[in-house]
This record gives sequence, structure tokens and C-alpha cells, in this order.
Amino acid sequence: MDPWLIWLIIALVLAIAEIFTLTAALGMLAVAAVVTAGTAAIGLPVPGQLVVFSVVSAAGVVLARPWARRMMLQPRLERFGVEALVGASGYVLREVNDHDGLVRIRGEDWTARPYDESLVIPAGRTVDVLHIDGSTAVVYPRE
Repeated sequence: MDPWLIWLIIALVLAIAEIFTLTAALGMLAVAAVVTAGTAAIGLPVPGQLVVFSVVSAAGVVLARPWARRMMLQPRLERFGVEALVGASGYVLREVNDHDGLVRIRGEDWTARPYDESLVIPAGRTVDVLHIDGSTAVVYPRE
């Protein structure tokens, strides 16, 4: 079997493994194997092919590392889940006091309690969500 075909098979196996693992490392190795297959096709001997594979693999890591590091250290701009509800406004459906309450936040009904335990927020008022404590929204009335 020709060496360039072996490198293409290696690249295919690495590419399939990349699909299942979602690690960029296997994808970079697959690209290096494709480049090495090209050099094998033009007649570079096996030791030269191994050097090409090593150099292209290392170059992929060197080029991808700064981008990956920047992405990992960058703060998330979007909030998801209950974090996205903090700062939202809600409508009081049932009086909110220290023991009970119900508010509608972005179309969903949430149990609620006031931030200040001495407050009683009547139905029909608009409130701001300060934080979510489990499945309870901690709210404060809008002025």
C-alpha cells in the first residue's frame, strides 16, 4: 500500500475521532496527516514524512493555543438559565410577602419573596428580580 494512502486513512480515522470527541487536537492531527499525505504523494521518504507530520502538528498547536486561551479567558457576554432572569422585571400575580407570593417573569410564573422581609408587595405591582434562590425569585418593588 502506498504511504500517501496510509496517511489519508490515518487522517480519516483522526477526523472521525474528532467528530465524536470534539477536541481540536485530533482535528489538527488529521490536517497534519493530510498535509503529510501530500508530501508522501510527491515522493518524500518516510523519515521526511514523519518530520512533516511532527512540524505541521506542532504548528497547529502553536497557532491554535493563543486563540483557545483567549476564548477560555474571555467572560461570557450572554447569561443563560436563571442568571438571565436577574435584573428582569416581573408582574405580581399574588401578593408577595415573607412566606408566599407569585410573580410572572418573562411569561413564566415564579414563586417569590421580597428582598426586604418586612415588605408586602400587593398584586398588580411591577417588581425587579434581584436574584433567584432555588426556585424562588427574590424581588423588590419598582418605584
